[in-house]
Amino acid sequence: MELRSCRVTISDIEGVAHTVEVTAATLYEAVALGLTQIRDNEWAHDIAGGLNTVSVCVKAVQVEHTVRMKDFTQWLQQKGGSPAEIMRRKRIREVMGMPREPKL
Repeated sequence: MELRSCRVTISDIEGVAHTVEVTAATLYEAVALGLTQIRDNEWAHDIAGGLNTVSVCVKAVQVEHTVRMKDFTQWLQQKGGSPAEIMRRKRIREVMGMPREPKL
């Protein structure tokens, strides 16, 4: 099973919501890990059972990219390409307050 990053939130008997980040393979594993971490925290009061609900938010995988400014500038100055590529460059130039077309 694939592990997923999850945000688990539950309110204690005082009505205070507590949220923790866990990594789990299933919904119930996320609930168990979250409850364990929250119960072990000295700031949380007792957690009621019964109709109390646990919210689990599965987070998208975070991806980080690194782009050299040189490569970015060269890409902006390119001409031609697919219609979609031309429109993407045009949009980025607009965002940056640059002329729509690169200088010759």
